[in-house]
Amino acid sequence: MNILRRTFGLVGMALLLNACANSPETTSTAHYYGTQEPFAEEAIYFLLTDRFVDGDPSNNHENQGGAFPTFDRPMYGRGEDQVANVGYMGGDFQGILDNADYLADLGVTALWISPIVDNPNQSFSGGDPVGFAQPGDGGKTGFHGYWGTNFYRVDEHWESDGLRFSDLTQRLRDEYDLKLVLDIVANHSSPAYSMPEDQPMFGEVYGPDGERVADHKNREPENLDPNDPLQAFYEQEKDLAQLGKFDANNPAVMDYVVGAYLQWIDQGAAAFRIDTLRHKPHAFWKTFAERIREQHPDFFMFGESFVFDAEFLGEHTRPEHGGLSVLDFPAQRALTGVFENPASDYADILSYLHLKNGPYHNPYELVTFYENHDIRRMNGDAQAFINANNWLFTARGIPAIYYGSEIGFMPGTKEHEGNRNYFGEEGIERARHHDIAQNLKRIAHIRQGSVALQKGLQVNLDFEGQTAAFLRVYQDDEQAQTALVLLNKGNTPATMTVDRWLNRGDWKDETTGDIHSVKREVSLEVPAYGVRVLTFEGRVNNEDLVERLDELQQSVP
Repeated sequence: MNILRRTFGLVGMALLLNACANSPETTSTAHYYGTQEPFAEEAIYFLLTDRFVDGDPSNNHENQGGAFPTFDRPMYGRGEDQVANVGYMGGDFQGILDNADYLADLGVTALWISPIVDNPNQSFSGGDPVGFAQPGDGGKTGFHGYWGTNFYRVDEHWESDGLRFSDLTQRLRDEYDLKLVLDIVANHSSPAYSMPEDQPMFGEVYGPDGERVADHKNREPENLDPNDPLQAFYEQEKDLAQLGKFDANNPAVMDYVVGAYLQWIDQGAAAFRIDTLRHKPHAFWKTFAERIREQHPDFFMFGESFVFDAEFLGEHTRPEHGGLSVLDFPAQRALTGVFENPASDYADILSYLHLKNGPYHNPYELVTFYENHDIRRMNGDAQAFINANNWLFTARGIPAIYYGSEIGFMPGTKEHEGNRNYFGEEGIERARHHDIAQNLKRIAHIRQGSVALQKGLQVNLDFEGQTAAFLRVYQDDEQAQTALVLLNKGNTPATMTVDRWLNRGDWKDETTGDIHSVKREVSLEVPAYGVRVLTFEGRVNNEDLVERLDELQQSVP
């Protein structure tokens, strides 16, 4: 028997109900879920604060840096539209708050912002010179926030009078029901060596009272003096670019970063995204996570380990290594591979899911994405982004959208090619009426109202050609919901028929509100580049589905 039968063509809305199934109804009382993690309810919007919206020009510091200026440092390619920038552009907390209504309306519920800590006040004179489409840090500034010098202090570019970090988190939460995810760095400081002449703040770290706790002194790592407490903060080996690498074995390092980030939780950070996870041993992160959770039990943290190997990534998620979630890089590769290529087979997307006996402690708690600030943006048309979002907000994992994805901003560009370009109010206005944003809004709000899409087990039905079908099932003592997801990434409508694993009873179409009484099978037309979600409220009553769910649940911790 086929799980799914597909018919392509311009046909009207169709519903086929098969009334010949008269087997006795049985209702399962078992618990079914992919995760019970509360943060799985969220949908994330990731923005680089400086590149979002300039809400307060008074904190731009346009004349900062002297001989090494920091504001608006463009780099040009050969084409008229080929421009990137390695200087500050003006985005700030006020710009985020001014557009919080837009973000909430878009259907996201958590804002992941770039690091807020104090960064150097000059552009970097060392390293490899940076140019358009050319890697390097020479001439670059700390607009991105990852070059921390004082982890206890907010950089002067972000706050405004009456809008400190604690004010931002409180107002986002109270006025817009938006959580704030703080991007944190515990692995390194700012660029620390290779400068022709030592620059202030670079390679230096300061404490809560402004005291200097570390100084690389512009020395190559192998030339650091371990007997100097300021230099002993760093390891004597090179790592990423010319960044000062904190010594994982120095207790002062752990005390410093834990103390700093506990402060930001107290000021309203609801979760952490941890930078450069793979650049420190598991034992370091286990200690860090334990010390954070001593004061904030179950605090959600997900890390960046920039590899596409699921086995490697899975190591970070093990409880004995700190029990951290991770960004799902294999998902990014699979999603762009499928949605950038209109002729791709939907079955190719299954490679990253690992729904049963996979390498992750729990795959449902991974943060899934197709674009970020370190990887080139997706190179596709509006339909590619619409298809990607339809999948991202219905499949397993916690979805994360990169700023500008809602309009297909700067498609196909990497860092130093336009990936991190300024969005601004112009981008916001474009998004308010953009096809990608309107479709994103629709599917994001459907997910926001569905516990099955947020936390349910994923039961795959059929993936072939341009279409895909699967179930998401959540059931505990308090609530029970099954969602049927039908996806069509093709350029013509498709009539999709599911004839197995469906609960008998009423299913609600989450787009139209129509109620469909199903006994055995259902047939629906899915528009081109479209998604249909039907939800069943109540306990699972299909025996074959119960058998499959019991099998899948065994892999969930």
